[in-house]
Amino acid sequence: MKTHDFTVDAADGSTQRLSDYAGKVLLVVNTASKCGLTPQYEGLQKLYEDYSDQGLEVLGFPSNQFMGQEPGTNEEIQEFCSTEYGVTFPVFAKVDVNGDDAHPLWSYLRAADPGDFTAESAPGMFQHIEKTRPEAIGTDEIKWNFTKFLIGRDGEVIRRYEPTVQPDQIRGDIEAALSA
Repeated sequence: MKTHDFTVDAADGSTQRLSDYAGKVLLVVNTASKCGLTPQYEGLQKLYEDYSDQGLEVLGFPSNQFMGQEPGTNEEIQEFCSTEYGVTFPVFAKVDVNGDDAHPLWSYLRAADPGDFTAESAPGMFQHIEKTRPEAIGTDEIKWNFTKFLIGRDGEVIRRYEPTVQPDQIRGDIEAALSA
């Protein structure tokens, strides 16, 4: 199974086959509008602007699973992303990324790269998760909003980035994936 094997719901209720992105490099991100990390939308949009003509697609997946930081409707989320951050990359319908109701795409991504979430890899955030979601430590669960997965043109997961990794820090890996 690969990322291209999944379908997802667009914010307007239509269905999107990820196979439509075959041959592209994908950056798949769980997002939220009311999070301390929400300004990462700006960096994600910049990556999209800088690399979309070379084959990068940024795909946003809002999730309300982390302290209710994405409470809006799909329509409200679209408006927020467009108005506040000028987002032009696709932001899909809200999904669960963890638990029994996790979207199958996110279950696949988590299994493909369970992450390396430690006090060293996510300073500050580790202590927060240790206090608020201790059961998630040492698992493949998405720890918080703005976890990112870089997917190669072939649909295979290249790497997972924990929430504290800023979009600009991924540029080198994106460039390598685009040139592969």
